[in-house]
Amino acid sequence: MPAAMFAALFFTVALLVTTAYFIMGSVPLLILKHDTPLDARFVRAFFNVYYKAAFITATATAVSYALAHRPGIAVGAAALALIAVVLRRKILPRMDSLGAQIQSNDLDAIPGFRKTHLAAIVINIAQLVAIVWCLVVLSRQASGL
Repeated sequence: MPAAMFAALFFTVALLVTTAYFIMGSVPLLILKHDTPLDARFVRAFFNVYYKAAFITATATAVSYALAHRPGIAVGAAALALIAVVLRRKILPRMDSLGAQIQSNDLDAIPGFRKTHLAAIVINIAQLVAIVWCLVVLSRQASGL
C-alpha cells in the first residue's frame, strides 16, 4: 500500500475521532442551564476548538486522498473542511450575540442559545453519519460486495 494511502487512512481516523470526540463532549454540555455568561463562553470556546480541529483534519484528509489518487473522497473531505469554516462563521457569532444577551439578563436568549447549541450538535452528528456511510460504501466497493 502506498504511503499516501497510509496517510489517508490515518487522517480519516483522525477526522472520525475528532468528530466523535466533540459530539461526545458537546452533548453533556446541554445539561448546562446556559443562563450565565460563563456557560455561553465555555460552549462557544468548545465549538471554536472543534471547528478548527475539524478544518485541520478534514483538510489533511482531503490532501492525503488527493495524493493517493482518490479524487472523489478528497472532494468529500474538502467539503467537510469547507462546512467547518462556514459553520464557524455562522454558529460562533450567533453564540457570541446570544451570550451577550444572556449577560444583559435577556431571558429569551437562553432558549436561543440552547437551540443553536443543539443545532450544532445535530449538524456534527450528520457529518459523522456521512463520513461513516461513505467509508462503508467505499469498503464494499473495494471488496467487491
